Amino acid sequence: MDWKLELVFVPVSDVDRAKDFYVNKVGFNADYDERPSDGVRFVQLTPPGSACSIAIGEGLSDAPPGTAPSLQMVVADINKAHEQLKANGVDVSDVDVQDWGHFVYFADPDGNKWAVQYLPQRPNG
Repeated sequence: MDWKLELVFVPVSDVDRAKDFYVNKVGFNADYDERPSDGVRFVQLTPPGSACSIAIGEGLSDAPPGTAPSLQMVVADINKAHEQLKANGVDVSDVDVQDWGHFVYFADPDGNKWAVQYLPQRPNG
């Protein structure tokens, strides 16, 4: 039996600001934005090529904004990812080259932390 991680909740203070950041600056796809009931807004956003999405919204979690655990994506070209984030206005770190991978780091407007990793020993990252 497969167990697939497909959705991670990311607590934010301003849903529209966070959606704009993830879609227009980081490049996620906006999959879903609905209000299924009073006090609930569910927004699902997915990184291109990923089987796992994030959910932001209202009435979804009691976690304070900015307290998501560190999240990580893997890319095939860390320099291209860095250039894209920087060109879109994301405050992104320089490329950090480690023996086990190359990384760039950024945070969303609420301080939820992200790492983007490139694994040189793995084909296509």
